[in-house]
Amino acid sequence: GALKVELDEVALVSPEQSKEIVDLHEALERLTTLDSRKAQVVELKYFGGLNYDEMADVLKISRVTVRRDWEFARAWLHTGRMTKE
Repeated sequence: GALKVELDEVALVSPEQSKEIVDLHEALERLTTLDSRKAQVVELKYFGGLNYDEMADVLKISRVTVRRDWEFARAWLHTGRMTKE
């Protein structure tokens, strides 16, 4: 027999993970005000698991532009999350 565990008995997200999620959300909001397309690229890659070609198709932009946006956004998020601009 398998052990049944109720969801409310399990911590699905640790406090550290919860803070990281909140920080990422806040950083994405700041990035959206700076450049909403770059924020969309992050969401499609990070949450949607899309590759460059799939993101280019969804956003109707070139693969090169997607890659450039991703590289910028990734660096910006790392810096922005550290400094909380």
